[in-house]
Amino acid sequence: MTAAASTRPRRNIAARRSVVAFAVPVLLALLAASADARADAAAGQAKAQVCVACHGPQGNSTNPAYPQLAGQTARYLYLQLRDFKEGRRSHPAISPAAAPLSKEDMLDLSDYFSAQKPMASTYKVDSARVAAGRSKAEEVLCTMCHLGGFSGQNEIPRVAGQHYAYIVNQLEDFRARRRTNDAGNMTSVSRNLSDDDIRNLASYITNLN
Repeated sequence: MTAAASTRPRRNIAARRSVVAFAVPVLLALLAASADARADAAAGQAKAQVCVACHGPQGNSTNPAYPQLAGQTARYLYLQLRDFKEGRRSHPAISPAAAPLSKEDMLDLSDYFSAQKPMASTYKVDSARVAAGRSKAEEVLCTMCHLGGFSGQNEIPRVAGQHYAYIVNQLEDFRARRRTNDAGNMTSVSRNLSDDDIRNLASYITNLN
């Protein structure tokens, strides 16, 4: 046997040891991350019990005055809670509820609600308004931010299937500048919308499930 051949088993053993030495910490890190995710989900669920009186179980609101939170983007939810807490957005019920929340609370709640399955809207839409709303959405390029199907992304909310009355209210608030925590984007879009445009858009969007 040559010297080179005799060293191969030792090299193979060393290589295997190197792989194991690398894999074990990675596996432990993945297990820890999984445990942290489960802990965060459990924490968010516990904290969310305060929210369900208005927003419904798992964030599926049945009251059109309060938005559906289930399936909403986590980033958007976190930013809205932060804005309510810091006064950039206000609501007589939500602002006081957000005031005592820590950053960790807001992240836990956002992660919890974003992971829930949204229920389909049951609002009875008018087909003519839906068609008009679709045309208006294409005209003002809504999907450039909200994406196709109005599924949302990052800090841009998912509005598909949202309550008709809530969509109308928010568009009216943006148009009247009663709500301004959007860096001017929705204010710019909504300022030229008529009342009919708003109702048509709301009919179209709430019909997207």
